Amino acid sequence: MKSTDRLLIGIVAGVVVLVAAGFAVALLRPEPAYKPDDTPEGVTHNYLLALRLGDLDRAYGYLSPTLAGYPPLASSFERDVRNNDYIFGRDETSALEVVSSQISGSRATVSVRKTTFNQGGLFESSEYSRTFEVELKRDASSNAWKLIEADAFWLRCWTNRRGC
Repeated sequence: MKSTDRLLIGIVAGVVVLVAAGFAVALLRPEPAYKPDDTPEGVTHNYLLALRLGDLDRAYGYLSPTLAGYPPLASSFERDVRNNDYIFGRDETSALEVVSSQISGSRATVSVRKTTFNQGGLFESSEYSRTFEVELKRDASSNAWKLIEADAFWLRCWTNRRGC
């Protein structure tokens, strides 16, 4: 066999191994999972994950009913989210990560990093990150952490008396 044939076979075999490795990484990646609801970080993670997965009933359960513009029904919350889909980042081109939290009595602030990936041309891509904060308050009756404010993935009308 000629050395050029061996070289070609080696290149093809290398490409096949790389493609197989890429598929293995993509297919074996763990599915996102909910975390326990007993910490502000867990509640924030679960709220954002529920929005991403379209589990809007679950996301609605993380809002504080003491909000001035609290949606009275889960269907109202769902309508708000669907009508403002761009605000809730339900695209697959970004990743969310809880990076830190501060608890002060019955209030907590959780910082979340949103990394957005942009695909340009064939060999072009870029990413950028920004951090936003989510405010939570411990509900007096249930002792559960509930969202009361957020810089992103939130509608301002939920915090004013007029509602949406």
